Amino acid sequence: MTSERPAVPYPDGGLLRIRLDLSYDGAPFAGWAVQPGLLTVQGTLEAALAVLFRRPVRVTVAGRTDAGVHARGQVVHFDATESEWLAIARDKEPAVALQRRLRGVLNRELTVPLKEQHVARRAVEARAGAIEVRGVSLAPEGFDARFSALWRRYSYRIADREENRDPLLRSVTLWNKVPVSEEAMNEAAAGVLGVQDFLSFCKPRQGATTVRELQEFSFTRGPDGILRAHLQADAFCHNMVRSLIGGALLVGAGERRPQWLAERMFARVRDSKSKLAPPHPLVLEEVRYPEPAQLLARAEATRARRE
Repeated sequence: MTSERPAVPYPDGGLLRIRLDLSYDGAPFAGWAVQPGLLTVQGTLEAALAVLFRRPVRVTVAGRTDAGVHARGQVVHFDATESEWLAIARDKEPAVALQRRLRGVLNRELTVPLKEQHVARRAVEARAGAIEVRGVSLAPEGFDARFSALWRRYSYRIADREENRDPLLRSVTLWNKVPVSEEAMNEAAAGVLGVQDFLSFCKPRQGATTVRELQEFSFTRGPDGILRAHLQADAFCHNMVRSLIGGALLVGAGERRPQWLAERMFARVRDSKSKLAPPHPLVLEEVRYPEPAQLLARAEATRARRE
């Protein structure tokens, strides 16, 4: 509907920016980012959008996730013309129509050539239902799914006692071999909070900064005995969450002192001492954005720091 258009056109010629809110099971995918010959979340989503818009569509994501990592609150955007937006509608409001039609394409069984069926069938079956479109909306002026974000929040489930191992939840829970001390892990986590250089816990991109503001890093044990990690930062560099949790687990098992995590951070050396926690219990829970009036300023400030 034209009343939903941003008050000021985008500088690239009046394209509308469309926001998608997604959840996905990361198990069938080789991560978020497109990789030739591999099933990825981005590749699957862009292929579905290409079917609907009849052209290639490139999406921008709030935060890339590794292979096997899940999301409840992922956010992406892409741009389309007003005529494309209205053409999606048919007899419905465009956002409602796009959500319904995109769900349909994402869950559609693909026709796989006979010679490829033994390879592709499992991937196709696993893909069906693995991505859920939670919401579709026209984004306000200045919105950028990546650069406008204030913070991202992750969770991680750990079963460190045999009696807490639920086979029905094993695909989203780490079965740790030994019990761990959440008190020691929280002491270690507190030592790396704030604006820090997390090079020791990141796989950095060439020329990119590894400075991040880690706003929350804590462990709580629920009534079910499961230990849950909570991490929130303005952004996370590649492997940062899994490296921090992996280091904290070493502390919790008594293999390292609580001060070791901060010592590793200040050393600014990425080597074999860094331990990556397995990806399957990790979930991107939420991405938070400022009020619409601050979206553009936030994106410009973030882009200046990161690029």
